Amino acid sequence: MTIDFLIVGQGVAGSVLAWTLDRRGCSVVLADDPASPSASGVAAGIVNPLTGRKLVRTWKADELFPFLHQFYTGIEQELGVRFFHPKTIYRPFRSETEKNEYLALVADPAVRPYASEAADNEQYAGYIANSFGGLDVRQAGWLDLNEFVRIIKGYFIKKNQYYEGWFDSSELINKGESVQWQGLTINKVIFCDGTQARENPLFNWLPHNPVKGQILTAVVDNYPIKHIVNQGVFILPVRDGLIRIGATYTWHDLDWQTTDDGRAFLESKVQNLLTVPYRVVAQQAGIRPSTKDRRPFIGLHPESLSFGIFGGMGTKGVSLAPYLAEQFARHLLDGEDLDAEANISRCVSLYQGDKKQG
Repeated sequence: MTIDFLIVGQGVAGSVLAWTLDRRGCSVVLADDPASPSASGVAAGIVNPLTGRKLVRTWKADELFPFLHQFYTGIEQELGVRFFHPKTIYRPFRSETEKNEYLALVADPAVRPYASEAADNEQYAGYIANSFGGLDVRQAGWLDLNEFVRIIKGYFIKKNQYYEGWFDSSELINKGESVQWQGLTINKVIFCDGTQARENPLFNWLPHNPVKGQILTAVVDNYPIKHIVNQGVFILPVRDGLIRIGATYTWHDLDWQTTDDGRAFLESKVQNLLTVPYRVVAQQAGIRPSTKDRRPFIGLHPESLSFGIFGGMGTKGVSLAPYLAEQFARHLLDGEDLDAEANISRCVSLYQGDKKQG
């Protein structure tokens, strides 16, 4: 039996790419090991077009954000499910100086579509420290990643196109024009396996730069705020009485273990922001598949063209994956060019250099 694509890894990247290729009429098998840790299983799933203290506009925001809203709501409508929650992100000002700086930034025509200084500050007063007011970030929201992954998994299981279990890449037999695996002939194998790509001999030469992150889950009584709040840390209302607080960023101790330091850092940040009592009920840690130049890894192997990668999206996988999956599909099926900043061809000198050393 011949199939078009084997997608290895079912986090947000693998789920989005598998759905995109399936919609194009391709035969897709999605493979995932539920025992393997996944950044998507921990991430809060927030989409935010303006990040950091300087309200930096997300790379390719003008293309990404309209596309991702349409993509996720389209799946919801087609399957009759709910996992995407468009929300405003409220950014309270820390000082009068910061207020003036932010309002000057919002005047930039490139930023204005994503921000409004006409925030309803009163609805947050009494719950959020906002004595200097704040602004609203638009076109934001959050994706319930566990629900999204579950829905996509169920879709491919119903089609009998899902493999669950430990995936041994050494079982892949490269035939040049195709790959043999478990009795299947596969035209292309695309790895969407997050930080595990560092151990993949096909793609371990890429400049990975994984980042550990931790988040807290907390219960909070009488917290009516429905939108996301962000000031140094985010407060994400998951449902009535339940919030997530995050996130930390560390480039060392890259394991999946929570730490007391991580919790202490988040609690020290949130106590200056949240003015009502809360109680931490869970803590999670994950490793984000980030890259040295903060751009994704997309493309086919420089020599083994039956193998590709779709990953390296760091903290922004939910935002980046839909648009880039469509672009990758057009590259694979229609021969269109990939964005030069995302194409792994930008790193090909590392692969050649490694071969020379070997």
